[in-house]
Amino acid sequence: MTTRATDAELAAAAETAIGQCLNLQADESCLIVTDDERERIGEALYAAARDVTADATIMRYPPLSQHGEEPAATVAAALREADVFLAPTTKSLSHTRARGNANDAGARGATLPGITEEVFTTGLDADYENIKQTSYETIAKVEDADEVRVTSPQGTDITFAFGDRKWLADTGIVHKPGHFSNLPAGEVFISPVTATGKFVVDGTMMPYGLLDEGQELSFTVEDGYVTEVSDDDIRGQIETAAEEVGQDAYNLAELGIGTNVAVADLVGSVLLDEKAAGTVHIAIGDDAGIGGDVSAPLHLDGILREPTVYADGVEIDLPQPKQA
Repeated sequence: MTTRATDAELAAAAETAIGQCLNLQADESCLIVTDDERERIGEALYAAARDVTADATIMRYPPLSQHGEEPAATVAAALREADVFLAPTTKSLSHTRARGNANDAGARGATLPGITEEVFTTGLDADYENIKQTSYETIAKVEDADEVRVTSPQGTDITFAFGDRKWLADTGIVHKPGHFSNLPAGEVFISPVTATGKFVVDGTMMPYGLLDEGQELSFTVEDGYVTEVSDDDIRGQIETAAEEVGQDAYNLAELGIGTNVAVADLVGSVLLDEKAAGTVHIAIGDDAGIGGDVSAPLHLDGILREPTVYADGVEIDLPQPKQA
């Protein structure tokens, strides 16, 4: 059952996003990019932006068909021209050239892919300065490792190598030109140069959302590419993308660690669940937006509930949710 937020709840979350997270100023332009299925969230953000600056704009379009699909050229151009942008959309703009080019042009912004009213109003009820500190403490544990291994009781055993690529932090604090974050935020992540092994998703992954107890999705990875997929629907998504970009659709795109200690339970939203402290997520497809070199029309994140992470063979302590 979908939870419908009140106007007041939406307004409070929007004010947090515009104020604490994006730090919008009166002399800046702000663009809200949304779609027909996220109209209430988009309008709440637009109203909050309009309270700060007279140069606020909202653009709305029909939902795209796939995460990572490029928006229309008019949307991409508008993103490049904005000082600040927020994108609450059904399908993610996070890993698109449009978003990356906007940041390269100096815009700072946040994407809210797959956002729901429940996730919007609860996920922004967090101490983002604490999330920022936790994120950088986590990076310090892994950034010097030549390889990172992830295991889980469900059968995950996969090893990643990163070359000279850097770990990045998604903290929700987006105050400098060119900076970018998801909202809700709280993860550290990297695009591996290569990976080999197997990972088993037992948390959240589209198109299913939150997996049922005992439901598992397994993936075999060789030399940085997914070679076996246990699930027909997910395999079909990858095969469809491969018709356009070939092997790049099978790219092992991301390793991420959740650092939002305010998120204790998975709810079925990839956007929020991948941030949950104590989890790891692994993604397939596009990585050009996060430091890699593969462009593909999909980016599929799968969340592992019970991971163990080793940096050069040494187990590290993962962030853990704070108890209510």
